[in-house]
Amino acid sequence: MRVRADRDGNDLRLAIRSLRTGREVFLDALQLESLTWLDERAYTTLLSEPFGPE
Repeated sequence: MRVRADRDGNDLRLAIRSLRTGREVFLDALQLESLTWLDERAYTTLLSEPFGPE
């Protein structure tokens, strides 16, 4: 994983890149805060199907 601050957009964002897959996601402040709203069950579901249902 590579994590960096991205200043290229309108606001400061967190850029997270998987070195294994090359996938990258950009998260703004609200998206990062929303991670604190999820319970453990939501993370379990996300990790069991990271790219959605087959």
